[in-house]
Amino acid sequence: MRELKNVEERILDRALYLMGVNKTCDISIRAIAKEAQVNVSAINYYFRSKEEMLRLVKEFYIENTLTVSAILSSDDLGCEEKLILAANEIMEYSQRFPGNMVILRDAKRLADTDEVSRKIVGISAEVGLRLSELLDEILVGDAISKRYKYVIFMSAVNYPTEYDGIEYMGDIPLGERTERIAYLRLLLDSLKAQG
Repeated sequence: MRELKNVEERILDRALYLMGVNKTCDISIRAIAKEAQVNVSAINYYFRSKEEMLRLVKEFYIENTLTVSAILSSDDLGCEEKLILAANEIMEYSQRFPGNMVILRDAKRLADTDEVSRKIVGISAEVGLRLSELLDEILVGDAISKRYKYVIFMSAVNYPTEYDGIEYMGDIPLGERTERIAYLRLLLDSLKAQG
């Protein structure tokens, strides 16, 4: 992705935020401009069109997903560390940009006709498969129980950050990296303890 200026980053950041809050990629330019505290012409100046802006948002999603993929493929980390660090990245990205699940749903809808959307679906499926494989390596149980544990793991990663942008669960400040890591370690320990 090309290097962005501060105003461009703010516009993309706020666009992703609004997508998450409104649960749709169909956000008006006027709403994005208001949220980013810029005038409408700034969006047209920096991105030429709403479609170009959405394409950049999708490329940003791909870059962040590739970061997670790199962690999962690292030869320098053990299975548990890969899972914890990758899940932390997913949670951090989701907290900062709550529109990422909206982008994935939109990409699935457009995958047949849009190259970037097809790439999003492919890399997301690849990350999901790698997470599942790593969990299979460290968890005990039959294939069905491991599948359930995968669903529990992914739900525990996604729910706290996707639930209307809330970054707190009770008294646990999951907006902090150290707290997320502790949360993820406890989650893995509890899944490993189940037979």
